[in-house]
Amino acid sequence: MRMHIGLPFEARIKQFLPTSLLGRTLLIMLVPLVLVQAIALQMFYGSHLGIVSRRLSSAIAGEIAYTVELMQQAPTAQGRDWVLDMARRQFTLDIKMEPGAVLEGRKWKNVLGPMDDDLAAALTEKFNAPFTMDWTSDPQSVLIRLQLPEGVLDVSAPRKRLAIGTLFLFVGWLVGSALLLFVIAALFMRNQVRAIRRLARSAEAFGMGREVPPIRPEGAAEVRQAAAAFNKMQERIRRFLAQRTEMLAGVSHDLRTPLTRLRLALAMLPPTEDLRQDIAEMAADVDEMERMIGGYLAFARGEKTEQAMPVNLCCILEEVAAGARRAGAELDLDVPPDLTLKLRADAVRRAVTNLVDNARRHAHRVALSASAQGRSVLVTVDDDGPGIPADRRESVFRPFESGAAGGTGLGLTIARDIVRAHGGEIVLEDSPLGGLRARIRLPV
Repeated sequence: MRMHIGLPFEARIKQFLPTSLLGRTLLIMLVPLVLVQAIALQMFYGSHLGIVSRRLSSAIAGEIAYTVELMQQAPTAQGRDWVLDMARRQFTLDIKMEPGAVLEGRKWKNVLGPMDDDLAAALTEKFNAPFTMDWTSDPQSVLIRLQLPEGVLDVSAPRKRLAIGTLFLFVGWLVGSALLLFVIAALFMRNQVRAIRRLARSAEAFGMGREVPPIRPEGAAEVRQAAAAFNKMQERIRRFLAQRTEMLAGVSHDLRTPLTRLRLALAMLPPTEDLRQDIAEMAADVDEMERMIGGYLAFARGEKTEQAMPVNLCCILEEVAAGARRAGAELDLDVPPDLTLKLRADAVRRAVTNLVDNARRHAHRVALSASAQGRSVLVTVDDDGPGIPADRRESVFRPFESGAAGGTGLGLTIARDIVRAHGGEIVLEDSPLGGLRARIRLPV
């Protein structure tokens, strides 16, 4: 993850946050849980655990001090031995005296918990003399060496009298309960997120024009409501498309009847010198109207019946290029051997053909190319014609706006509809050839 210097603090924080709904939901649940557990641990560690530890340490230090006091009151060696033997039996402390010894150093190794610090504080309070503590050499005992005027006092105190076993039990309970709750929440949330992901995949596929079966509502009430709403929306859109296609097909069919009568009427006119030019022009207009109706009718039927399938886009582009060359176009083709993606082949062929025909009518040279870039495929159609001003490039996608030089005004409109139905986009740019570039982006 890259950090961007100069971003606001909130933006830098967001770089470390999860982006998925599952991750953010688990983070929302985990952070308060960890804070509550940390507060509970601090309260236990700072109050209850500290008090118990100080009392245990004070008891050990008091017993050692009491033993030392009795030894100093004993006038003979036998009396001091009796005191040490009594301490062993009454206080369960293994105490020995090293007459004349001198203590070296005053260090001890820290261990987990407050026990070592509390014992050191208690010994400092009871004795104004150097001492050492060893918590690591013997796993069952704490070794204490205390400097006295007559020598060094060795004390082996049972660790169980100082160590607080509930500390590890409490920490284990905190960590274990947090992990258990986190795992349970992750399992439940994954089921909820799975339904949302399924809804998102279906919406994306439907937006690309693919056949999507109705979603089975499951999960939380809101998720089920969203799935039911998507199913209803999908049904309404399909019904609208079917009605529009049927209406367009009906209108196109009805328009062919008067066009046929016009063609017959033109054929029956006497081909005199005065009427020959007018008859030819009117016949060309009738042909243009029939081509327009046929193109719309073919597009409407294809949009209704054709399903998306894995197709090699390069084969489609090669067919389009071959057709343009047969029509007399000078076309350069640059495509890789294979670019397979899920498409409605006839619709995409119609979209690219419209773009190539539009370029061919306005230019002498046309270049058609395709390449894969990440999770998209780019198809470009370049020409060396006059181009289109930047402020008019969006308006030419509206119906009948681009009808010039023999065009119907519907080619770019149909091309954009087809590309957008596949989840892609089409834009017009300046071409390296000096004219116009139409760039199509299709998702893989």
